[in-house]
Amino acid sequence: MKKLLLSLVLALGMIATSAFAADPASDPQNTLYLDLKDGRVVIQMRPDLAPKHVARIKELVRKHFYDGLVFHRVIEGFMAQTGDPTGTGMGGSGQNIPAEFSAEPFVRGIVGMARAQDINSADSQFFLMFADNSSLNNQYTVWGKVTSGMEFVDKIRRGEPPANPDKIVKMQIAADADKSAAPAAKTDAAPAPAATGDAK
Repeated sequence: MKKLLLSLVLALGMIATSAFAADPASDPQNTLYLDLKDGRVVIQMRPDLAPKHVARIKELVRKHFYDGLVFHRVIEGFMAQTGDPTGTGMGGSGQNIPAEFSAEPFVRGIVGMARAQDINSADSQFFLMFADNSSLNNQYTVWGKVTSGMEFVDKIRRGEPPANPDKIVKMQIAADADKSAAPAAKTDAAPAPAATGDAK
């Protein structure tokens, strides 16, 4: 009986360990730190849904492409969009990524890739969802989801463009980051995205 119990405990332990190892949220290579003025947003990247997009995002992040870029289109109840070095919504990195649509729904906290009319025109611009919006389902690529820090996303200044836009302070892959350098959180004492490079 003791041997049977021991075998059962060991089997359950192995299952739990393999489940943890398979959990993308526990993988620092697929975890993104998005530092905003109010604090750190943690994004679980989804290479299982969009391997080409995640690979390109990682490449751009490691080149510090996103550091200092503004949120150029921020719509209350919809999304906050960034990733354009010109700050106009018309720019990008100069390299398109083919669409990788999936059944993953666009709900609050989802990170999607912006594009123009051509479904294969995604480049560097992306957006974070403030709320659910099923009209984007199967139309835009989902490549990640916010796992913590949505309260900081909610504080991004609204506007098309905002009068005084918030910026990405820094973006890092968790595996590359100094976790002790996380910014301290500050405390207080839908229309569709349009135009070139924007979600619709």
